Amino acid sequence: MSRDEQLKTRWEAVVNILSNQFAEGDVLDLDAIIYLIGVQELGQLNRTFKKDEKLNLMHIAICRLLEPYGYYEFDFFDSEGWPHYKVKEQLPTLKAGEQSVLMKDAIVNYFLEKQLID
Repeated sequence: MSRDEQLKTRWEAVVNILSNQFAEGDVLDLDAIIYLIGVQELGQLNRTFKKDEKLNLMHIAICRLLEPYGYYEFDFFDSEGWPHYKVKEQLPTLKAGEQSVLMKDAIVNYFLEKQLID
């Protein structure tokens, strides 16, 4: 199986698992999955988030997802338990489709690491 086919198969597995668990079968999009990863990484699962906090959750997720690629590095937790990252290397300029593939690959790797998929 080619790398692209493997990514597609694994991505579909992630979407199916998360959609069934969190969206009553509605298909979650990339942004929704990034948001869920941010909530998971923050670890404050049973609370409601304000609009600006939701954006911060997505930022946390993106930093965590791109950390293994060398773009970010965990720095510290603040007094409220929010993780902070520092930029190690600027992201290259990517077209929208390339950004999507990078994020899907990073999400698949995250869930492989968490042993949600194989």
